[in-house]
Order: sequence, then structure tokens, then C-alpha cells
Amino acid sequence: MREIVTAIDIGTTKIIALAGERGENGKIRIITQGSVPTPPKSVKMGVVENIEIVSGAIKEAVKIAEEKSDIKFSSAFIGIAGQHVKSIYTKHSKFINSEDELIKQEDIDIMISDIKKMSLEANEEILDVIPQTYTIDKDSGIDQPVGRHGRNISGNFHVIIGDTASAKNIKRSVELAGIKVSDLFLEPIASAKAVLNDEEKEAGVALIDIGGGTTDLAIYYDGILRHTAVIPFGGDVITKDIKNAYQILQKYAEKLKTEHGTALSEFAKKEVLAVIPGISGREPKEISLVELSKIIQARMEEIINILNFEIINTGYKEKLAAGIALTGGGSLLEKIAQLMKFMTGLDVKLSKPSNSVSSGSERVNSPKLSTAVGLIMLGFENIEKSAKPDLKTKSVKKTKEKKSGGLKNLFTSITQTAKQTAIKFFEDEDTEIKN
Repeated sequence: MREIVTAIDIGTTKIIALAGERGENGKIRIITQGSVPTPPKSVKMGVVENIEIVSGAIKEAVKIAEEKSDIKFSSAFIGIAGQHVKSIYTKHSKFINSEDELIKQEDIDIMISDIKKMSLEANEEILDVIPQTYTIDKDSGIDQPVGRHGRNISGNFHVIIGDTASAKNIKRSVELAGIKVSDLFLEPIASAKAVLNDEEKEAGVALIDIGGGTTDLAIYYDGILRHTAVIPFGGDVITKDIKNAYQILQKYAEKLKTEHGTALSEFAKKEVLAVIPGISGREPKEISLVELSKIIQARMEEIINILNFEIINTGYKEKLAAGIALTGGGSLLEKIAQLMKFMTGLDVKLSKPSNSVSSGSERVNSPKLSTAVGLIMLGFENIEKSAKPDLKTKSVKKTKEKKSGGLKNLFTSITQTAKQTAIKFFEDEDTEIKN
């Protein structure tokens, strides 16, 4: 029987359904994927606000993935993020009550189980407990305590806490779509799993995943996850800035940002205008790409300043030999890596999951898919650790239906003069060009 893992990434701007299997070379092979835009006002800053609408979108994404393969999404691993997620650090000890004084995995599991019982606010729950380092008797700084001898073990733990209602809303959305939730994983950890290698984690690296609603941060050093944070700003806030500045529709603001925007205004095309259709027959608007990029740069500088402050506060900034690994859909903004390097003083690399998965029927070498691919990889790890057969998804033969179609291009470029170019936006074929 094929061992298939399915995952669903519920983002502020898109919902992705992905399925993968373990290849002969040990790498994960992505079999199929389905993606749909997240319906407006249903997910805000990574938090599900309308369960029924999100559930419908999940069904649509899953249907697309299933129709392209023989896979049935009966269960899935799900990502969780949002501004409600926070991290705390705690220390816990255990007396080794055995004749041989040998520390076993069972002792570590008991410590983690005890931490999960710690008192929290009424609306909070523990999402994950991640060991840092251990001290055995008087020997400190131990990464792997199992198999060592000692009478007393104490450990430092990174505890990730989230809002109970937010976690329930995600689960209900998935279950309402007829899919069992195998487990929830923090999204920055999933993204890191997909794009970071062992050398980067050992040397010290800050994984920054810029999504639509949030920007996620995960810091690794000496191969250990040291810090996580979720910043409640992402690509959507830039789109809203453009929309509000020029009083245009959201779809045009998004197109301006992704196709003609840059994070460094000095690199914007001079004397180039974007012509936006007026609302309901009103006069079109002309927008300078230089001015557009100034709006984008101002907001990106704000986000980077918050990230830099967060990194400095961890005490690990000077230890990040591998610098910053930048991923997520927002990382595709032109010149964003250069701006981030200038503002943080760290090396910045655009990271994608192409090195962590083998080539399958689906291309996944885009930063947009880092979280989804990471969820698949964490799902396989979860299965290996728990060995629960109900977490495996069986392959089910389905009738394939090929569908065709595509989005119309909203942009065309026209030369007005030798010094000025206008970019004409249009929704239909009836476009009038002024000479």
C-alpha cells in the first residue's frame, strides 16, 4: 500500500491542498496540488473568521487536487499561524528513578507531557513543546540526553501557545469539509522544514516567511529551534495601502504590487504610468510607478524594522552566520531581499522547497508553497514517530476530468511618447487607447 500524506495550508490569500509520498531516494515526492484564492473577509491575519466559507474553499481546493490524481483526502495535516500565536520558555526537571540511572526517551516524553499540563489563560492552549538543551546532574548544554546516565535531568523548553478558539475554528473548517485533522503544526516550523538544510540550522539562520496576512519568523542555532514569532503584517497590508492611496479596486492594487511594484523605489521605472480603469465608467487613474514603489517601500521598511527588533531581542542576531532565509509569496516582491539586507545587515537568500522534495507530477519550487510542502514533510515525521495507521491516507482510484481555462491578462503596455510609457489595465477586449 502506498504511504500518502496530505496537507492543507489555510492562508489569508490562498488555500492549498497538497499530497505527497516517500520516493525511493528518501525524498518526498509531491503527487498533486490544488489551490484556490481565499474568499474575501473569511481569513484575517491567518485567523479563520468565517468557518462555512473557508470550509467551502477547502472543498474546492481539495477537489482540484483529487481530480488531478488518484488520491482521496480523507485526512490532512494542517498549518496554524496568526497574531494569537506566542512563545514562552520554561524549565522542567525529573528525577531518574531506575537502578541503572539510564535516561530513556520515556523520561523526556514525561517531561513534555508535564509541561503540556501547565496552567494557561482560559482561552489558550499549548500547540507544541520543543526541547532546547538539557542538564544532567551538573553537566549542562546537552542536546541528546537519551542513553546517558544521571540521577537528575532538567531541560529548557520552547513552548508555543495559541488561542483555543482560533485552533478550533481551523479544525472545524477542515472537518466541515469532510476531512479529518491529523495534527496541527505551526506554519513557520513547517516552512523551515521545507526550505532550510542542516548546515543553515547549525550555523544560525532566521527563517522569514512573508504571507498574505502575517510574516512568520523562526530562528535556528546549533541545529535547534530557538525562537518563533508571528508578525501581524504581510503582503495584504501593502495591497491595502495601495488601494487606499489611489482609491482603486483591490484586484488592481494587488496587480500593481505583484507585477509592477518594487521594494526599492530607486529601481522603479522612471516616467512610467499605470492607467487604472475608473469604477463603473468613471475616469481612469494614472499612477506613477515611482510613487507606487514609495508606498510599497514605506510599508516594507516598517515590517522589516519589526522583524529586526524581534531578532535583536532574541540575542541571536550576531550568531546568524547563515543570515536570513526568505520565503513565502511576499518574498517574490522585487528587490525585497536587497532592502532587507540593507536594513538588517544580514545576508539574505530567497529560499524555496525545491531541494527538499524530488520532482513529481507537480512543480513545487516556489516560495509560495513552502508551508504546504513543509506540512507534508512534518506529516511523514509524525507518522514515523507515532506509527498510527489511521494517519495514513489510502490511494483511491478516481475518474480524472481534465479542465481547461485561464485568467485573462489584465495588463498591456503602450508607448505614449519617447519619454513616457503607459501601462493600460483592462478587463475586456473593448479597450480604447488614446493617441
